[in-house]
Amino acid sequence: MDEKRQLVGAVIESAGSTQPSDGRKRLTCAEAFDLAKRFKVDIIEIGRICNQHNIRICKCQLGCFK
Repeated sequence: MDEKRQLVGAVIESAGSTQPSDGRKRLTCAEAFDLAKRFKVDIIEIGRICNQHNIRICKCQLGCFK
């Protein structure tokens, strides 16, 4: 459970470094992949955490999210 809290905290902290124009925090796609690799979780887990905490994914490497 402690690892999960650390992961959630890392996602929120990383997203807090961006300047949102609409009041929502943002996490870049590259940051999401880096966090997934660092915490050894599937990228979908990062997406779930973002959804739960109202964090937008931006700068998608595939062009899906701007």
